[in-house]
Amino acid sequence: MKNKNITKLERSLLYVLFSMCFGIFNTYGQETLEEKQEILSFEEFLGYVKQYHPLIKQANIKLSMGEAKVLKARGGFDPKIEVDFDRKKLKGTAYYDQLNAAFKVPTWYGIELKANFENNSGDFLDPSLTVPDDGLYSAGISFSLAQGLLINERMATLKKAKYYRYQTQAERTLLINEVIYNASSAYFEWLETTNAKRIYATYVDNARVRFKGVQRNVIVGEKAAIDSIEAKITLESRILNLEGAILKHKKAILNVSNYLWIQNIPMELQPGVLPETPELETVVTSLQLEEALQGNTILANHPKVQKIENKIKALKVDRSLKLNKLLPRVDLQYNFLNTTYEQLNTFETANYKAALTVVMPLFLRKERGDLKLAKLKIQNTNLELLSESLALQNKIEMGYAELNTLARQDIVVRSVVQNSQTLVKAEERKFDLGESSLFLINSREKNLINTQLKANTIAVKQLKATANLFKIMGRSLTDIDY
Repeated sequence: MKNKNITKLERSLLYVLFSMCFGIFNTYGQETLEEKQEILSFEEFLGYVKQYHPLIKQANIKLSMGEAKVLKARGGFDPKIEVDFDRKKLKGTAYYDQLNAAFKVPTWYGIELKANFENNSGDFLDPSLTVPDDGLYSAGISFSLAQGLLINERMATLKKAKYYRYQTQAERTLLINEVIYNASSAYFEWLETTNAKRIYATYVDNARVRFKGVQRNVIVGEKAAIDSIEAKITLESRILNLEGAILKHKKAILNVSNYLWIQNIPMELQPGVLPETPELETVVTSLQLEEALQGNTILANHPKVQKIENKIKALKVDRSLKLNKLLPRVDLQYNFLNTTYEQLNTFETANYKAALTVVMPLFLRKERGDLKLAKLKIQNTNLELLSESLALQNKIEMGYAELNTLARQDIVVRSVVQNSQTLVKAEERKFDLGESSLFLINSREKNLINTQLKANTIAVKQLKATANLFKIMGRSLTDIDY
């Protein structure tokens, strides 16, 4: 061969040239091997998310809003003290002084208890307002006989507030569920990019070793200089792939850092911290999916279903109120009167003040329109419940199917990886014996890289599919205070 006759000077120049090229590639992949490694397990990561993530705490605000709305609605039944004083005086003449103090206690069925003290005086006082010198005491009751008896605005507001509270509980569960799912997905993405980076770094090292070997063979004259081009192209291609994997890995680290908090202080993952590949059973246990994977799923307990059902219940309360408004308004008041308050038995039925109010719209167009709208809202929400229930059921079945398919794919791809590794080793032995070429080794190894990446993707997809099933089912975690 001609290259066996190259001079010593030419060999020295070739050595310097290849050394410079090799120095460019020598630094790639070293950070992966030299970093001090610490492991952050999935269970530990999820523990930080559950305890410290702001959105988990924000979910509690949802529940607090529901409690506040119930408290506000109960305020409609608070006892009240009312004092009304009116005086008119002109040019030294006291026209009148009117004092009316009342204590009112609203009750559930539109009944209001009332105690009253009235003291009026003056030169031009309306005769109907004349009372004894010491004032007039009264105690009585007011209630509705038709509209407002079985349901009224106060009752309806409180009932709807209670159903709203149940809706906020479901919304809180869904919000926490979403946070746990997103955090888990971020961790698994971090795991996938870490494994991909490690795979590319390993085969960059392999390509570097082969390039160095070809370099030595060229120097000693066993191979032509052109033979190093293929080894160099392979090394450069794998370096490019490694750079892309490093970028994806950094993005995944930043995404995971979004879910790491301690006492309202955001934390940042250090370069030496690595994820741990969890067993599928570990993920199932952490997300408390054991019963769900056994088929013990009750769709009625899903927070989305519960939210819509409580919305329907609140709409039914509103419908009952609108239906009640079709009745005439008949308000009755009756008060016992007395000039002293020391003895309750001094109240006599002969001394009283009573009032009757009757109101009846002629066409009831507003009331009938409100009732029709209330019924349409219930009908619309019932259809929403049917649609959502079917969609959830189908999503759950798809989740089970995805897990089963990925489990079968995982078995197949593991076998493919093993067989690909066997082919690469066999090709390397043939190459050492001079029966193969660098092109065939690189081709075999390229297939192995793709297969290992595929196996990594499928393994992580299994973990993501488990987390997705957790999200679809709207699971509540018992180690979070709901």
